[in-house]
Amino acid sequence: MEFYLPATTGEWLAWGAAAVTALAGLVMLFAPGITMKLLRLQPINGRPEGYGSIRATLAGPYLGVGIGCLIFAQPFLWVVLGAVWGFALFGRFISMMSDTGGHKGGHKGGPAGGHFYGSLAALVEFVLAAGPLLYAFGFVS
Repeated sequence: MEFYLPATTGEWLAWGAAAVTALAGLVMLFAPGITMKLLRLQPINGRPEGYGSIRATLAGPYLGVGIGCLIFAQPFLWVVLGAVWGFALFGRFISMMSDTGGHKGGHKGGPAGGHFYGSLAALVEFVLAAGPLLYAFGFVS
């Protein structure tokens, strides 16, 4: 089996999303502290178990899906990758609509609430979901 590089624009969109996913998994695996800062999290009382959780529950799926898509490059895997990022985007939207984000007075999250981070993350998740799905369903060749 040989490593496959994309030939068309659609393949590059899907392949790029898989590469970003795998790269994010590598960062989570080898730099859980940086990951927690990027995700705006911190372990309670500096307990190291939090780093293990980042490595296990976050890095593992990102690496598995990302590398699997890069190695096998099959249409159903692009659907899986798009679904992963699509459900991440769905969770982001639920959070933006329902979480108060720690603001007093019950201000809701989302772009109207001034949450630049959430809006930027939603945009990135949308792009990472759209690329593989557009290619897998034949909208981009």
